[in-house]
Amino acid sequence: MDLHLGTCLESVRRRRPLVVCITNFVTVNDCANALLAVGASPVMTDSPQDACDLIACADALCLNIGTVTESSAELMFRAARWAKQRGIPVLLDPVGAGASEIRTKTAGELLDSGAIGFLRGNISEIQALAGKSSTIRGVDVGAHDDSRAMFDANSALAAELAKKYSLCVGVSGPVDRVTSGERLVLVENGDPLLPRICGTGCILSAVSAAFAAAAPQDPLEAFAAAFALCGLAGERARALLGPSVGPASMRTAYLDALYTLSGEDLDRGARIRDVKE
Repeated sequence: MDLHLGTCLESVRRRRPLVVCITNFVTVNDCANALLAVGASPVMTDSPQDACDLIACADALCLNIGTVTESSAELMFRAARWAKQRGIPVLLDPVGAGASEIRTKTAGELLDSGAIGFLRGNISEIQALAGKSSTIRGVDVGAHDDSRAMFDANSALAAELAKKYSLCVGVSGPVDRVTSGERLVLVENGDPLLPRICGTGCILSAVSAAFAAAAPQDPLEAFAAAFALCGLAGERARALLGPSVGPASMRTAYLDALYTLSGEDLDRGARIRDVKE
C-alpha cells in the first residue's frame, strides 16, 4: 500500500492546524518551536477556563503527563472530554507511565475515557499501560526493555492497546512501530543522538497531533508520517554537522531540519514499511 507521507506534511503547512498542548514545563518551548517549524500553530495552556475557549477553535489536542500533578491531570480529563465533544483528534504522551502511581493512573484513566485517538510512548510506557512489568527508569525506557529483542518481543502489546481502545499507537524504539491493531507501519528513520536530547519524544508527540489534524483521512498514515519526518530530521541534522556533533548543536540543527524538509524530501528519505499485523 502506498503511503502519502509528503502529502501529509504539505497538508500541515497548508492548513496550519491549531494544536492545543497541555504539556510538561520541561519541554514546552521545544514543542512550540517544533510545531511552528513544521507549519502548525501551537498554543500552550494550563488553565481550565483558557483551555475550554481554546479547544472550541482548535484542530487537535496534545496531552503530555511529563510533569503531571493532580490539578493538571484533572485539566487533561476535562480537555479530553471537550475535544471529544468537538470531534478533534486527541493525542496522549504517557511520559513515565510505570514510574509512578500518578503517571500510570492518569494515563490509564485518560485511555479509559474513550477520548484518546493517538497514543505515543516508548516500549516501557506501553508495557506499563498494558498491565505488564516494566523497567522504566524515570521517564526513560528501561535498560532491560531497550534492546531490539525485547522491543520486538513486547511491541505486540501496542496492537493490543490499539484494539482495546480503538486508537492508533506509536512506539518509539530501534525501529518505530505505528499500529491501528489491524495494520502496522515500521519506521526506520532516526539518529542515535536524538534520545540524548531532552524533548525529542515530546516534540514527536506534538508534531503527531498536528499531522493527525491536518490529514484526518488516514490517521495511521498521518501518525507514521510524523514519525518519519522527525526521524529524518535527526538524520538531516547529523549529516549537516558531522559525527562529532554534541546534543546542543544537534538540538538546533534538528529544529532547522524540521523547518526545511519538504514533502518531496520526506517521500524520498522515509524508510518505512506498511505491513499487516
